[in-house]
Amino acid sequence: MKWMKTPVLVALFVAGALQMGGCAGSYQARSVDLKESPLVNPEILVEGSGNQALYRYVNPKAEVKSYNKVMIDPVIIYKDGELDKDQLENLQALANNAHVYLSKELEQDYTVVTSAEPGTMRIQWAIIDADSSKPARNTISTLSPIGIGLNIVKMSVTGKQMGVGEITLQMKITDASSGELLGAALDRRVGGKTITKLWSSWYNADEALKYWAKKIRFALCDNRGGTNCVMPD
Repeated sequence: MKWMKTPVLVALFVAGALQMGGCAGSYQARSVDLKESPLVNPEILVEGSGNQALYRYVNPKAEVKSYNKVMIDPVIIYKDGELDKDQLENLQALANNAHVYLSKELEQDYTVVTSAEPGTMRIQWAIIDADSSKPARNTISTLSPIGIGLNIVKMSVTGKQMGVGEITLQMKITDASSGELLGAALDRRVGGKTITKLWSSWYNADEALKYWAKKIRFALCDNRGGTNCVMPD
């Protein structure tokens, strides 16, 4: 029996790695620290299932249909006091992007306002933690046969691939006037293997923010009984 040529072997390893992790920019992690919940009391959060956040809360009395406006707070960086200058700058850039992504999604269904008016929801986001990808390690674990093998092992054990980034975020929705809690979620996403973005350190975290913006739009649409709700990939 002849051995396969190296390029063919590498191609098969790459295909296997991508099948395990997906080629999307991010996917849901297996777990998140429930104690990392700055926006709501973690005791009210329950474990999600299916396409839901890892932990969530939905007020059974909430009438999402009654809201036609949304107020979006600047995104909070939860551990800003523990970060050095470069880390804080990177996370602030992510926070700024998150606000833009969420605004673009929700302005398709709601009037975005800057003050509490009747019929207004208030949405708050907090970046709990974030880690950039490690480009060299990411590349080796994607293209090197040995690295790909190690990556598959790590993925099966931890649910996270080698060299990829991750981000943990919490979301809280309240009635802008009364402050009544309507819903909350705590979720964590880790990076997928995207061949064209191996050297983009914050690509995975940024893609996760895009996903969450679309997910919130979908959840609100679904909760108010919309007929054109689009679940993000």
